[in-house]
Amino acid sequence: MIHPTADVQSTSLGDGTKVWQYSIILPDATIGKECNINCHVFIENDVVVGNYVTVKAGVQLWDGLRIGDNVFIGPNVTFTNDKLPRSKQKSSSFQTTVIESYASIGGGAVILGGNIIGSYAMVGAGAVVTKDVPERALVIGNPARIIGWVNTDGSKMVKRDNFFIDSNGAKWKVNENQLTKA
Repeated sequence: MIHPTADVQSTSLGDGTKVWQYSIILPDATIGKECNINCHVFIENDVVVGNYVTVKAGVQLWDGLRIGDNVFIGPNVTFTNDKLPRSKQKSSSFQTTVIESYASIGGGAVILGGNIIGSYAMVGAGAVVTKDVPERALVIGNPARIIGWVNTDGSKMVKRDNFFIDSNGAKWKVNENQLTKA
């Protein structure tokens, strides 16, 4: 389903993907199946969006962005792709930013170019991500910092002694900002 006011120039849209009002998708963008691209979204050429992705209203996906499957991008999330932007000087290359599968990004967050947001990570609303976010990390603030770890459903793991306990009762430990099973 493509809303009549959307401008979809790409022919690489997966089955079942919905594109809502006033969205623009440039010709070389690749969008997976069963995605939901809300209104007022702009997707540039060198962008790859996986399957089952939700992009809420007011988001721009710039060249160099790679989004895995089942990712949630909240309203008005901002991505950047140029470390040294200058007016009327087009960059010869753009930073690659990777959002791994099942990650969620809260509304109004800012994701600086060149970073990786790990699988199942949760970026809080309004956070400013200036460095990589590990798998399953919960980050908030400016700059974003780890305040906890999440289960695959997005709920926060419980901390007990020196371990984090997931929703199945498994113990995890943190070593150099990486979560590993104990």
